[in-house]
Amino acid sequence: MERQVKDKNILNKFVEDFIQVVDKNRVKYAIVSGFVAISHGRSRGTEDIDLIIEKLSFENFKQLHNDLVKTGFDCIQGTNPLDLFNDYLIENSALRYTRKSQFIPEMEVKFAKDALDEKQIAERVKLPLTNLPFYFSSIETNIAFKEELLKSPKDIGDARHLRIIYSEKLDEKKISELKKLVKKYRLGG
Repeated sequence: MERQVKDKNILNKFVEDFIQVVDKNRVKYAIVSGFVAISHGRSRGTEDIDLIIEKLSFENFKQLHNDLVKTGFDCIQGTNPLDLFNDYLIENSALRYTRKSQFIPEMEVKFAKDALDEKQIAERVKLPLTNLPFYFSSIETNIAFKEELLKSPKDIGDARHLRIIYSEKLDEKKISELKKLVKKYRLGG
């Protein structure tokens, strides 16, 4: 069984509905990884959208979680906000939200876990070429992560796709600096 969504409209609507709740709760976020390339026309399926959010107090997370549930989302890992907060978010693990009674797509939600994630949120941008109203981590950040850390064929293809689209706008010095930060924070170098 193939667990991927290939219809961009389904993904865009899923993200739109989810982000409306995040925005309502005034939570700063950045969408990262594969959805960035997909939203720029890369033809590939995905089952999840990666979302980094600022660290929240338990009360703020509880409100966000409850609003997501009221809006039609379920957390795959459970229903108790305190358990989700302590067992996943505080431990730097992701929570996975889906629409009720659906398995995909999933929103993979993580707290910013270090200065690199905090930088992604601080430097988040809306990307006009996507025609989407969401905040994404910068193109340079996505390329740096995909080329330096992730390195799977799918990730290298995503990075190549973004390099083509933004060929005249990329800041190669920034990509190089971000790769150094990826080495420092994620690869222990």
